[in-house]
Amino acid sequence: PEEPVLLAELKPGRPQRYDWKSSCETWSVAFSPDGAWFAWSQGHCVVKLIPWPLEEAELCKSSERKSRSSKAEARSRGLAKEKTLECGQIVWGLAFSAWPAAEAGETDPACAVGLPCQILATGLNDGQIKVWEVQTGHLLFSLLGHQDVVRDLSFAPNGSLILVSASRDKTLRVWDLSRDGRSMQGWRQVQVLSGHMQWVYCCSISPDCSMLCSAAGEKSALLWSMRSYTLIRRLEGHQSSVVSCDFSPDSALLVTASYDACVIMWDPYTGEQLRTLRHVPLHSAVDYSSEVHTSSLRSVCFSPEGLYLATVADDRLLRIWALELRSPVAFAPMTNGLCCMYFPHGGFIATGTRDGHVQFWTAPRVLSSLKHLCRKALRTFLTTYQVLALPIPRKLKEFLTYRTF
Repeated sequence: PEEPVLLAELKPGRPQRYDWKSSCETWSVAFSPDGAWFAWSQGHCVVKLIPWPLEEAELCKSSERKSRSSKAEARSRGLAKEKTLECGQIVWGLAFSAWPAAEAGETDPACAVGLPCQILATGLNDGQIKVWEVQTGHLLFSLLGHQDVVRDLSFAPNGSLILVSASRDKTLRVWDLSRDGRSMQGWRQVQVLSGHMQWVYCCSISPDCSMLCSAAGEKSALLWSMRSYTLIRRLEGHQSSVVSCDFSPDSALLVTASYDACVIMWDPYTGEQLRTLRHVPLHSAVDYSSEVHTSSLRSVCFSPEGLYLATVADDRLLRIWALELRSPVAFAPMTNGLCCMYFPHGGFIATGTRDGHVQFWTAPRVLSSLKHLCRKALRTFLTTYQVLALPIPRKLKEFLTYRTF
């Protein structure tokens, strides 16, 4: 694949301030599941919400000038507009979810009757989670319970409005934002998950909604059942704090990234380590000057079709990895990267930086083989153990369980 090309860079619209209450770091970026919205915590206690073209091609051909003209066209057509959400606290985590259509007679503030819409949850410095209606930018409600920074958020991908929050108070909390989860006292907190001894940095719900992975300032990641909210197993193998995790689109693989400069790929069903991706410094790719930089990982994410990974590390590189190779297939130099996320329809990656900036990069476009599409379809509903029990050849079992790298 070609090296990632920088398509666009967005910068905070406010001058940088130097007091701690106005941290300017972009700790989180998020695309809505349908690809129509992008959000980033640009620092200064602000979240920017940007309507996004559904077609990746529109981004590729847009220059700054075209971007301005397309915004003008959008306004003239009365379409969605960019919004600034004033959160009142430093924003650490972001997560989108679809909100079901309101029914006649309901007084749901989020949606017009019969129209589904998007909501955005924001995890704040004071332990609050504020939930916003994307189309209007209105604050819908706040979730209270955490005693410290809400570092990360993850909605169940099945639209059930189950939200998991990860906090520096060393707990994860599960919230039900559906109509069934509403009571006179507010929105129902389903469960508090305790098991970490350090700040919880990251939480990720598997696409089949059966599992939850959480990473804290510890050498092991925890895998939880989303059905019983009990601990399934500890994933032990890293030599330093695990800070990021993500499931493959078929839920058959889990990746964890650590300050030990390694990404470990796991079979979440068996707890087996399938491979380790080591982030070796590339002195030729970047000017290190006189400073010393490590390859500590900040973020890892799967591509939408499940054949690539993206990682951001402290050695000033964005790396793209192919699933079956042990070395990166592409690099891009970037400064102070903190997070990365693929566009839901593929084709590019968004990264956030310590300067409050967001950068958009091209990513390899891939046409999945029929073999991979079949594997992905099967693994969406078959566990590793169910595959191993099938009366099929051993080599086919190895392929279906991602053991043929």
